Amino acid sequence: MKKIFFILTCIALTFYSCNNDDDIIDCFTPPTSFTFELVDKTTGENLFTNGTYNANDISLTNTLDKNSNAEFTFIDEDNYNIIEINSIGWKTEIVNFELKIEDEIIFNLYVDAERKSENHCSFTTYNEIEIQDTEYTLDNKFDFYTILIP
Repeated sequence: MKKIFFILTCIALTFYSCNNDDDIIDCFTPPTSFTFELVDKTTGENLFTNGTYNANDISLTNTLDKNSNAEFTFIDEDNYNIIEINSIGWKTEIVNFELKIEDEIIFNLYVDAERKSENHCSFTTYNEIEIQDTEYTLDNKFDFYTILIP
């Protein structure tokens, strides 16, 4: 019950913080996260759910930044098993992330993100997004990528 009250309070404060004084609106839109599900191309099975891959073996590096580690979240609730990257687009940047499982390169994600501020609102524009070295599908409604592994 306390969690629900806390979440509702946070939502209310978020909406309350946007005001309209003399037609000036302060607002903030966080960047869109990149969400990936790795599935068997033939069967459509999630490769973490069926045991082919182990979440502990995932590594994400930014090859443009001397192969520095990049942040990601592995979501494994109810055998959903997806990889989410929330660290792109908080500032103007170009990244090239290489996602590996053990020593196998699964894909490269290239993103050219530009953080903008117009009319007292801040938001991110993605000038270019490329997923390289793999076949994939994109659900545009939810910005959800399904990586098809042969």
